[in-house]
Amino acid sequence: MPLVVPAPAKLNLFLHVTGRREDGYHTLQTLFQLLDHGDLITLTPRADNRIVRTSVLPGVPAETDLVVRAAEALAARATPPFGVDIEVIKQLPMGGGLGGGSSDAASVLVGLNALWGLKLSRDELAQIGLGLGADVPVFVRAHTAFAQGVGEELTPVELPERAYLVLHPGCEVSTARIFNAPALTRDTPGLRIADFSHATTRNDCEPVVRELFPAVADALDWLERNLPPDAEGARLTGTGACVFAALPTVVEAEELLGRALMAHPDWQGFVARGVNRSPLEAALAQAGLVDAGLAH
Repeated sequence: MPLVVPAPAKLNLFLHVTGRREDGYHTLQTLFQLLDHGDLITLTPRADNRIVRTSVLPGVPAETDLVVRAAEALAARATPPFGVDIEVIKQLPMGGGLGGGSSDAASVLVGLNALWGLKLSRDELAQIGLGLGADVPVFVRAHTAFAQGVGEELTPVELPERAYLVLHPGCEVSTARIFNAPALTRDTPGLRIADFSHATTRNDCEPVVRELFPAVADALDWLERNLPPDAEGARLTGTGACVFAALPTVVEAEELLGRALMAHPDWQGFVARGVNRSPLEAALAQAGLVDAGLAH
């Protein structure tokens, strides 16, 4: 039987670049907020041991896709080897800073671990995920979290489950280009998560993205001008291109989304709720697989 699992988006409620290691990786502090909106993955067991991505993703060859690499990493640990067809229904924009590819890979890791009965721990899955990308572990651990290091040192946190308006201004931002930009601030002092507030944090990538991608600057400025007085300010997530804001209610967020898309038909957007636990957990429980190797 196929297993259908969500691959939720994330927002970086703030992103501070605290340094750069000798290997070129940047050290960060960020707050990952999971959302109840994202991609959808269908995992269908095969009779042979082939890993096949059945969906076409323009610009992403199957052999380099993180979902295929994730499945191959797990298949290498299985005896006898298993096969699977992987269908990815994309709802998140690529290059948007929402973690879509990383979340897809994490949902494949967690889903196949349960489907194949491998019984790998959450720590083991997160370690495999880290080899695929720095954002994969937070989706494997399936909880909104404060992150340090390169993003792999995670502390689960409980946040108010607010409504978020997310806008995509129609361009794709290269993460590598932003992190290699000379103008990027790389010495922001560390903070304690207890000291977090919107007013005392920022996204260090935002000034660089504004300069290199005027469409993102336009979206940030439009959102900031049109927010109600009781909403938090507009902010970039990750390296973009998506921008977001927390609003008091879903109704207000949807009304503002309608205005944004009417004023800028070339933009895309959605409204979602922030969640502390990933919808991936609920999907596994509904499938009766919650106990199949997901020990912390």
